[in-house]
Amino acid sequence: FTLADSAFAFACNTYNQNTVAQQNQITYLAPGKEGETLTATAQEVSRTGRSGVYDVTVSGEDGRTVALFRGLSRTVKGQHFPEEDPAT
Repeated sequence: FTLADSAFAFACNTYNQNTVAQQNQITYLAPGKEGETLTATAQEVSRTGRSGVYDVTVSGEDGRTVALFRGLSRTVKGQHFPEEDPAT
């Protein structure tokens, strides 16, 4: 869960706007193997107004899908970093 949740957090916070999770769900499809490296890939499905929908696929080293995660995000006030003026 933590790997998928982290990928979701990185994906929904890429616009330099503070964004929080408002809901998520994970479905485990296969077990991870001891010592195996897992990879999480996040994709933005929809981003409208202050709401976003993101799907994350967690895969094993052999390419099998280990888990599917869907996260719903909500943009709140503030930015991660101050916007820089490109003219300066």
